[in-house]
Amino acid sequence: MFGAISGDRTSPTEQLPGGVSGLTSREAERALAQYGPNDPAPAHRHSEIKDILLLFLNPLIIILLIAGIVSAFLGEMISAGIIVVMVLLGIAINFVQTYRSQRAVDRLRTHVMPTATVLRDGKWQDIHRHDVVPGDVIRLSAGDLVPADAKLLAARDLFVQQAALTGESLAVEKEAGAVETQLAKQPEARDLVFLGTSVVSGTATALVSATGPATAFGAIAERLAMHPPETEFERGLRHFGQLIMRTTFLLVLFIVVVRVALRKDAFESLVFAVAIAVGLTPEFLPMITSVTLARGAVRMARAHVVVKHLSAIQNFGSIDVLCSDKTGTLTLGDMTLQDVVDPFGRSSERPFTLAYLNSTFETGIRSPLDTAILSHKRLDTAEYHKCDEIPFDFERRRLSIVVETKKGDERLERMLITKGSPEAMIEISSFYEADGQTIALDTENRRRCHAACDRLSNQGFRVLGVAYRALHSSDALSIKDESELVFVGFLAFADPLRPDAKATLAALRRDGVELKILTGDNELVAQHICQQVGIKESSIVLGSELERMSDTALGHVAEQATLFARVSPMQKHRIILALKRRSHVVGCIGDGINDAPSLHAADVGISVASAVDVARDAADIILLEPGLQVLHNGIIEGRKASANVLKYLLMGTSSNFGNMFSMAVASLFLPFLPMLPTQILLNNFLYDLAQVTIPTDNVDKAYVRGPQRWDIHLVRNFMIFIGPISSIYDFLTFLALLYFFHAGEKLFHTGWFVESLATQTLVLFVIRTMGNPLRSRPSAPLAATAIAVVLAGIAIPFSPLGNLLGFTPLPGLYFSFLAIAAATYLLLVNIVKVRLFKQPGHKLEVRL
Repeated sequence: MFGAISGDRTSPTEQLPGGVSGLTSREAERALAQYGPNDPAPAHRHSEIKDILLLFLNPLIIILLIAGIVSAFLGEMISAGIIVVMVLLGIAINFVQTYRSQRAVDRLRTHVMPTATVLRDGKWQDIHRHDVVPGDVIRLSAGDLVPADAKLLAARDLFVQQAALTGESLAVEKEAGAVETQLAKQPEARDLVFLGTSVVSGTATALVSATGPATAFGAIAERLAMHPPETEFERGLRHFGQLIMRTTFLLVLFIVVVRVALRKDAFESLVFAVAIAVGLTPEFLPMITSVTLARGAVRMARAHVVVKHLSAIQNFGSIDVLCSDKTGTLTLGDMTLQDVVDPFGRSSERPFTLAYLNSTFETGIRSPLDTAILSHKRLDTAEYHKCDEIPFDFERRRLSIVVETKKGDERLERMLITKGSPEAMIEISSFYEADGQTIALDTENRRRCHAACDRLSNQGFRVLGVAYRALHSSDALSIKDESELVFVGFLAFADPLRPDAKATLAALRRDGVELKILTGDNELVAQHICQQVGIKESSIVLGSELERMSDTALGHVAEQATLFARVSPMQKHRIILALKRRSHVVGCIGDGINDAPSLHAADVGISVASAVDVARDAADIILLEPGLQVLHNGIIEGRKASANVLKYLLMGTSSNFGNMFSMAVASLFLPFLPMLPTQILLNNFLYDLAQVTIPTDNVDKAYVRGPQRWDIHLVRNFMIFIGPISSIYDFLTFLALLYFFHAGEKLFHTGWFVESLATQTLVLFVIRTMGNPLRSRPSAPLAATAIAVVLAGIAIPFSPLGNLLGFTPLPGLYFSFLAIAAATYLLLVNIVKVRLFKQPGHKLEVRL
């Protein structure tokens, strides 16, 4: 970086008023203890004991506790004891697993937490925004999120976006010492900046006056935090819970009413019904969900993807449309200046000289084009002094600065230098410069300028236009001054393609993700890049065309088109909303100040670690490395995490439901209960233990070959079609026990306990894969726990515990029947499972 540039860009942040020196580390620690973390809507952190107590408030746990109380009240102390053990062990596993996983996720989030530059112990240092306290001196520059409410001490060309507070989309200018009394502490106050706003351009230093909930943004943030939007995944879990609750209520009511009507013992019927309710309750669902998502977040971090919100993982795996600019995704984002030409395409140094001055003195975010200009060749700028600036915005698509230079002994010359979109620059120019002469820019010459620009664009170059005009007044600069300019020519930049771009795009298409390019660039440049990477753009939609479209028409166009050129940030926002209305799950990649609205609007906002604070704060997912490959890896990991949650749900609504239904029906016809309440609870407890390791399971490639959409109908269908298969085998077991083994009550209970536990546990190996179970290997922990549970179920009747629980040893011949029944049951379930996934809407390669 050049000395002159560095001095100009940092001078406002180095010139502090007398007596202002920032805080010491010790003073900051005391202030942090007094005011608390700088979070406008702080998460309520509980002690470990309180976290454990809160786990008891889960509706599923409450059902179990009520069942335990009823069992104890009715004198069934063993049943009550088993329920208590189930609850305590479930809570313990949930807490330990969730606590460990949450700590791992929290460690990942520290890598992408917003930071602030503060003056501590006499030197500038970057700290987490949460640690900023009143009294801190902060330094601001373009792209920064304002970390707290603060009073400006010094500012230069400072423009701040305050839409979060005022709803006003245009940036407002701020300056030190310009406050009006009646506007004190209001967003309109020109010498105050506020948490929740962002710096568009300029630099400043400020003294923090308020942090956290005490800020102007605090009340807004607290309201937003109280009502977070429900994700598709969370909505699906809620619907699943409602489905289980309704099923449980109806089945229990059926058992009690029918048994009482058949003059069965009412007391026994009630205890049995309570046990059935517990058997249908997926009490480990919260733990399975949280641990699976947390493990997915850790795996994604290994793939260089950091998840800020765990609930975003499922949506990440569901993405079927990805909206992105081409720069940094299809290309390396490493711009190099290739050519400098005059308005008609002839070689000239004049455009570079003016563009160099513009890039040197601007205070906005340095774009890759600015970096390319400044690194191309160094010019001496010592004789120039910056006077004013109009920052870049996507409506004007240009940036202007005013420089002053001394001519002769006394006379000062002011010049406005503007660079930006070549089409916009030609439009606002009235003259052009050629061979040192200024000539009127008539219609024919404008056509020649556009032709020169198109020639560069057709070669794939990114093009900037440069123009200037002399200023004869020292009045403040305004947008009106960007008129009647003298157009001097073009700068052409090359941005190499990513070596893996074509292959990665093909992999994304194979896995059901369609890439749509939304760029502010010239359509010729974008088309050239798309052709090189194999994107077939059937039609190109321009921003000017979008302005004339209704939302309904835009939805159809957005679905069909692949390339959108010359679009503004707000047009990108409209495109994303239009795709969402067409039932697509939309991901959006952005790294700039103006990408925040689109990142918020998308189902999954994606940014990169090098993005400006505004973009990273708006995103749900942060890529630690740029490019589509790391994004593709993250999508696959998201699908794997979601797939393991679905396995538990399908298990809970298939064989488990079938067994409970079998018990309910059998209880109406047998002279004794088909299984004692205590035995039902133990069966359910062991069955749930077998599934604790589902979060560790491997996921087939077939699971990740398409976007996963939450589908409660699929879960319901598993209940309707797989459940009855379990019931059929239960009834066959009843017949075998009664008519072949001539079983009494104890033998019947034991035989069905073992068969029920074995079949519903082993079926996990079938349901966990949508392909051939013999070709899909489960994880070692899952295989070990499932087999251990089956062996434990077989061993219990032969142990001292067996007699206490009402079991008796089984005859050897029964195990031959058990092996045949289990094998044919698994085979039949696999056949029906495959047919279910071939139904319309449930194709394996499309959705899970």
